[in-house]
Amino acid sequence: MGIREGRVELAGFRTRFVDLEGEPGEPPLILLHGWGDSADCWRPLMPELERRGRRAIAYDMPGFGEASRLDRERGVLPQLDRFAAAAIREVAERERADVVVAGNSLGGCVAMRAAERPELPLAGIVPVAPAGLDMAQWFTIIETTPIVRALLRAPLPLPETVVRDAVGRAYRSLAFTKPAAVDPTAVTSFTRHMADRRDVIRVLATGRRLKPELQDAACFRLGRISCPVLLVWGDADKMVYASGSERVLREVADVRFEVIANCGHCPQVECPAALADLICGFATRQNGARDAGEASQAA
Repeated sequence: MGIREGRVELAGFRTRFVDLEGEPGEPPLILLHGWGDSADCWRPLMPELERRGRRAIAYDMPGFGEASRLDRERGVLPQLDRFAAAAIREVAERERADVVVAGNSLGGCVAMRAAERPELPLAGIVPVAPAGLDMAQWFTIIETTPIVRALLRAPLPLPETVVRDAVGRAYRSLAFTKPAAVDPTAVTSFTRHMADRRDVIRVLATGRRLKPELQDAACFRLGRISCPVLLVWGDADKMVYASGSERVLREVADVRFEVIANCGHCPQVECPAALADLICGFATRQNGARDAGEASQAA
């Protein structure tokens, strides 16, 4: 597979990316993960994108994976906004094309906030179960899960295997419709960035800082979004309520809503082929619309 890892600095944050080569002529894809996750969550999707000849790059967002830590004195979302804008500009300049940003959960929130900025070179966005529309339920659910509570209350330091097992069991049970059927590689990728209890505490602390930002009425200004939007949700999502879609459908001018059957919070892991079909079809339509517009202007 034409997948490689690399390191880059964007908006002052050092980060890691997972890059997939693709065929020219289609909008490049930027992939943004959810809270507590990393670029690795997109690895199950990348073979599907490769089969469709798609160019894609996934990043560890600041504060997660192997990226630089967030500044504790600044808001979380503004820092992620700055990072995403730098990534969009960098990829668009390198590929000489407007990009499509797909984001899951927190990444979906960041994608929508980027789309509110008309100066960014976006062909469209694909928010997948975006956080922030109907309360930040995902954080409350995670923090009160018995497995996580037991991990935090343990009186003595715990071995890495114990921490990763606990984190992995919580991840399986909360994010997916069929926990036992989840690819073990995806679980391993998720837990390798939370191998120590201190990592878990740090990520939870970021969640506490994020929660009021996501609940703020000013978190989104959806009426400012002018690029096309494909909103995607799993029909069995337990983490972020699909009722949040109603606001997007009401306030965004160009939006399509798709539901993936028998799927939880992370379609890129649980239903990668279905999500790849949706993303690639959406990106192709935006490319066709752009070409038609250019031909019309030339005429």
